[in-house]
Amino acid sequence: MPTSRRRPDTLAVHAGSPRPRVLGAIVTPVFQSAMYEDEGSGVYHDIRYIRLNNTPNHLAVQEKLAALEGAEAAVVASSGMAAITTALLTFLHAGDHLLIQDSLYGGTHAFVTRDLESFGIGFDFVDGDDPASWQSKLRPSTRVLYVETISNPLMRVPDLEAVVGFARKHRLVSMIDNTFASPINFRPIEHGFDLSLHSGTKYLNGHSDIVAGAAVGSAELVSRIKRRLDHLGGSLDPHACFLLERGMKTLALRVRRQNENAAAIADYLSGHRAVERVHYPGLASHRAHERAARLFDGMGGMLSFEPAGGEAAAERVLAMLTVPAVAPSLGSVETLVTRPALTSHSGMPREERMALGVTDALVRVSVGIEAVEDLLEDFGKALDSV
Repeated sequence: MPTSRRRPDTLAVHAGSPRPRVLGAIVTPVFQSAMYEDEGSGVYHDIRYIRLNNTPNHLAVQEKLAALEGAEAAVVASSGMAAITTALLTFLHAGDHLLIQDSLYGGTHAFVTRDLESFGIGFDFVDGDDPASWQSKLRPSTRVLYVETISNPLMRVPDLEAVVGFARKHRLVSMIDNTFASPINFRPIEHGFDLSLHSGTKYLNGHSDIVAGAAVGSAELVSRIKRRLDHLGGSLDPHACFLLERGMKTLALRVRRQNENAAAIADYLSGHRAVERVHYPGLASHRAHERAARLFDGMGGMLSFEPAGGEAAAERVLAMLTVPAVAPSLGSVETLVTRPALTSHSGMPREERMALGVTDALVRVSVGIEAVEDLLEDFGKALDSV
């Protein structure tokens, strides 16, 4: 069976593994070497060097990720933000303009609102649910349209099909942060997006022990990002590449369990007397549920909710939980809970944050792979204490 037709479960395990195997090793070894013998190509970006993200460990994990996304190429970076900022700065230059979804990860929001201006780049936020409004924000200098598959932390799902159509019509580079969905639940390249971006720290690695990022797409676009990344220096260490590749081997198993657990928890929370609202695309009450059901292979392991009683109630719930850890990251085998107002979106002015719906009481849950019965019992006891 051709590699391109193999299922994600098989690709996660086998894609990218060196052939022939290195001295017969089933697992790709860690090539802890900063440089390699010069092959004499005379092209700077072809020199085998850690900073150029092209050592054997880089190549293995990049090939695996590209195969999982159904793309031609991928490049890994030192963090998700390194991948996001480098991708934006590859296709946006002084005088250019960006259209970007209004509901965003706090780090991306901060970069756009605080740093882009210093590069001479303009931007406008757009409502991902209202494609009819995008035209009014378009400028002759617009070059990129950027969205998130499932937004952080309100789990909004923009009109992804409209994003692709609008970007193609106006010759924009369409970028999507696919971190929350992962390639198991959604593969943007197969749906027409130009670039899929990831914080590899999250689901791709899945074990809370590295920081990494990635950009995936056509060979031509990824090559341009890699060259900018080479100059900016956001390279990923070979040992981190090794851990990322190892983590991705269980990606399909982990994500499907997280999908199941999150769906059960979201359903439970939506019926609890102490919960005012739940944000999860798998719920029929979610405003983009039909869209998500049509496009996604799974609804993801991320959800957020607001307990009745406001900020004090949210703090009480977090203090009473015993299985989840209170921590700011996501996508790992452990269930993690946090208040975005204090972590991922703490740098956003409160007025802006509240206007987007990121309230002081909002609790974000990254559902792990624990027994769902234990998680439901734990959330029940914590909420009953409110």
